[in-house]
Amino acid sequence: MAHTVTFIPGDGTGPEIAEATRRVLDATGVEFVWDVQEAGVDIMDAEGTPLPDRVLQSVRRNGVGIKGPITTPVGRGFRSVNVTLRKELDLYACVRPTKSYAGVRSRFDHVDLVFVRENTEDLYVGIEFEQGTPEVERLADLISELDPGATIEDRTGISIKPISVPGTERIVQFAFDYARDNGRSKVTAVHKANIMKFTDGLWLHTAEEVARRNPDIEFEERIVDNMCMQLVQKPELYDVIVLPNLYGDILSDLGAGIVGGLGVAPGANIGDGIAVFEPTHGSAPKYTGQNRVNPMAMMLSGVMMLRYLGEAHAADRMEAAIAEVIVEGKSVTYDMKPHRDDPTAVGTSEVADALVAKLEAGVRA
Repeated sequence: MAHTVTFIPGDGTGPEIAEATRRVLDATGVEFVWDVQEAGVDIMDAEGTPLPDRVLQSVRRNGVGIKGPITTPVGRGFRSVNVTLRKELDLYACVRPTKSYAGVRSRFDHVDLVFVRENTEDLYVGIEFEQGTPEVERLADLISELDPGATIEDRTGISIKPISVPGTERIVQFAFDYARDNGRSKVTAVHKANIMKFTDGLWLHTAEEVARRNPDIEFEERIVDNMCMQLVQKPELYDVIVLPNLYGDILSDLGAGIVGGLGVAPGANIGDGIAVFEPTHGSAPKYTGQNRVNPMAMMLSGVMMLRYLGEAHAADRMEAAIAEVIVEGKSVTYDMKPHRDDPTAVGTSEVADALVAKLEAGVRA
């Protein structure tokens, strides 16, 4: 039976890596019906928004989507399309595998972690008040009234950090379920409860309550700054790591750096009965149309999608083909060569050519 999947090419270099990924997914032999939906800065003039409602409706209808990167303006313009997708579709779990592949330059070998990041709460909910506005003045007065010891200086911007018991319960339970379903043995909850006692303290207390309901999986907790140090010293000690939104964003990129960078960092955003898969790097607009950017992060996101769809054998074959291409070192982009100016580096589409050839030749998982 064919899988109908919402296919969002993205903008910048997104369409190039998305098309390369689609070719490789089709070469696995799994049958797909691609529901193509354009989104991003390229459609702003025509549709007045980078994320039209038709895109959301498509993902809701199909239950699964895969997307290329979409540009997010820094400090101005519209809010992140990725954040809006997660919020509108309640994709509360961001899953970021961090895995070593032979042939990728890294200081570590045999790393195999999974970061599970809460997607819908914390500072990323976008409750912000701009410095110098009447709203900030009212909020500062209210804070001073509620906590006379608190001082809000003039010309201060304010962000709100909501963390709830229900939101924490479901993401920590998701982490335990993921560990159990994927043969993993330990969940580590990350926090800063020693300082933020009513937000991160709530997170930690709730995580401990959920852990007591899952005694078959080992549980531990780590303060976020210590966790950063631990990851760069001895990542082999960790397995599934569950984090609030902001820490999850930061530490999952740290994890990507441990195994060689965002070029091999796939991702998924998952809710109840719905999921969107995407690479974790940006749209790199300066390289648009140059057939230069590494597509492997999106391809590995496609591997995750295959597993989500129950196509485990196809997923294993596709991952094995990617691993072979990496270790051979021939059909890889400039960022995966020993030197970035290596003249033997290939382009985005040529990486796809090599993977399609391996799959058609019957590469084994």
